[in-house]
Amino acid sequence: MPKFNTLFLSCAAALSLPAVADDIKNYQSFSGYTGLINIPNAEVEQSGSANVGFNNQLDLRGVKYVDGYNYIFAAGLIEGLEVSGQIASSTMNDNMFANAENRRQLRDLSFNAKYQIPYIPKDWFSVAIGAKDLGGASNKYETYYVVASKELWDFRLSAGVGTNEKLTGKMDGAFAGVEWQPLEWFSLLTEYDAEAVNAAARITVPKKWLYDIGELTFTSRFYSSTDFSEDKDSYWGVNFSLPLSDEAKSNYKSVKPAPYVEPINTKPVAKINDHGFGFFQASMAPELAQQPKVLTTANIEQAPNELANTSLSGQVEQLKEALIGDGFENVVVGFNTSTVFVNFENSVFNRNDIDAIGVVLGRITEHVNLENKHFSVQLAKSDLPLIAIKGSVDNYRAFIKRGISPDLNIMQGRVSIPEGVVWAGKAEASPYFKPRLTVNPVLSSTYATEFGVFDYSVGVRATLDIPLWKGAGINVAAQTIVEESDDFEDRKVFDNYSLDEGIVNASLYQTFALPYGFYNQTQIGFYKDYFDFKAIINETAWLSPEGRHKLSTKIAYYDFADYRASREYETLSYQYNWVEQDITLHASGGNYFYGDSGYKLESRFWYGDSYVGIFYQETDSQKVGVAINIPLTPRKDMNVTRFGQLKGKSAWRTSVSTRVGNDINTLIFNEGYAPTSSITLDNTVFNKGRLNSSYIYSNLARMKEAYESYK
Repeated sequence: MPKFNTLFLSCAAALSLPAVADDIKNYQSFSGYTGLINIPNAEVEQSGSANVGFNNQLDLRGVKYVDGYNYIFAAGLIEGLEVSGQIASSTMNDNMFANAENRRQLRDLSFNAKYQIPYIPKDWFSVAIGAKDLGGASNKYETYYVVASKELWDFRLSAGVGTNEKLTGKMDGAFAGVEWQPLEWFSLLTEYDAEAVNAAARITVPKKWLYDIGELTFTSRFYSSTDFSEDKDSYWGVNFSLPLSDEAKSNYKSVKPAPYVEPINTKPVAKINDHGFGFFQASMAPELAQQPKVLTTANIEQAPNELANTSLSGQVEQLKEALIGDGFENVVVGFNTSTVFVNFENSVFNRNDIDAIGVVLGRITEHVNLENKHFSVQLAKSDLPLIAIKGSVDNYRAFIKRGISPDLNIMQGRVSIPEGVVWAGKAEASPYFKPRLTVNPVLSSTYATEFGVFDYSVGVRATLDIPLWKGAGINVAAQTIVEESDDFEDRKVFDNYSLDEGIVNASLYQTFALPYGFYNQTQIGFYKDYFDFKAIINETAWLSPEGRHKLSTKIAYYDFADYRASREYETLSYQYNWVEQDITLHASGGNYFYGDSGYKLESRFWYGDSYVGIFYQETDSQKVGVAINIPLTPRKDMNVTRFGQLKGKSAWRTSVSTRVGNDINTLIFNEGYAPTSSITLDNTVFNKGRLNSSYIYSNLARMKEAYESYK
């Protein structure tokens, strides 16, 4: 106790001092939250960063410390909020049902959260509150705490109080600690964790030594006065921290859009031959550019004098060639006296369409140098109009060069084109009948069960997509198993959840763009989900004009190929885009594939093209979990050639969950489940829910950076 009094009073005195220190780095503690060794400090993971760690100090049910396995993943969701998940295990692969000795082992999955109180000036001190082992059916580490920290020169001093029911007494009462960072890559730590005094050293491998990917940290706890450890001097840990995305909004300087005043056009809207299907919308430019008597740059002498005598003819031809060289498809470029018109489809910036839009608008300012000209850009997908952007060329050029606010008008769906436009030839770089092959890993896994820390069936999937005509295509996916843990092998405990091999789906799909922001997509084909099915899937979605609200329904019918039976599911989903915070909120409910019904709630925290999701699900049982979604392809994929395109998956998701609301933490498989396909409206039309005016207005700086990076 005298040791604690000295340490605690020193920390309390330091909190009252007005000095400000140089930046002291934040690290992950052995307990999973940002802190020292066993105790937290008042700092949190930076928003958009992740930390993956391992240490061998196993807190065995709060009774003693033994040599074991702790695996920790932590992420900063928003400014001031960090969440983490931890797997604690005595062994890696022992079957805990095998014998009495194994049943005494520990294997536990827990979730933690920590929030730094805002509005406290940084030169005063920081305060955070937190909880460990939230929810769940078996809470072996449940702890609640409040902590304050103060940085003073090369030191950070922390003090707080916690409560739990551990027999060791760790974090059950007052605690305090000191971090000393004399060098950027080296720190010494000492703490009193409410039971014992501990000391450790940290060494960091700088990010610049690891190709700017992330930082690697090694921690050694070389002293402890605890009475609850078998070996007091042998605990160590390693951590790797990295940003979730280099394209996160926080990496760009904020830009506010300004209103755009469109030039008055006295000419009527041009008409296209819709063959009696005008209800189904299509992009106008490709149709107009191939009409028999259309004005082109090749016969521009037939145009009115104000068009025939302009140098825009050569500029739009160069613009078209540049866009084709960038890898865009279905490129059509035209002009009239006031406006340059561009239609294009994006097949190269598959992680995010906003990069493609940024490159196209930048190319326009690069090639169109006449004053007082405007642009009208249509982004399409298989001739389906998705979004249109209008603005002033001079104004957007000033945005590129000086970063001033651009004047833009962004609309969902199809843009109208007036009569009398001169086109630089027909649409070029057709998207049709060119195969696109996506290769990505697939994973079926369990975490922290009685059979192992991590059991898995991992494979490789190849998905071939061939666009056929407007809105239609063929999609075929096949996969093979690369490696499995013992428990996923034939006739073992998780054999039923092993990956299927061979062709797992083959379908024909058709998508329609409808008026008033509606889209419809239907798939018919073969699907394999343990059994073989013939299926039809229909999805209808509506997107609000500004893109903040999306409502969708999905109905599917699966007929067993080898049995007289069927399965079906019906779901209704809602998404709200909180673009100012880069958060999307999701709610869905309905009847699912295996006969259960209920609902799901999820918050996704976006960092560029990655997100961390926190979800709650209630069907036959309740569970909470964390998901991470990352791109497994470059920001810009290879151009599509006449032989096709090879690329990675633009969004790959995995998740971990645990049961709540029940005293028994039994495993849950396939509740709230529906078979997946790469063909969805979210993937093919909505840019994963981000192709809307609100999102574009909020990410103008990224558009500018995309052009500067790929011009």
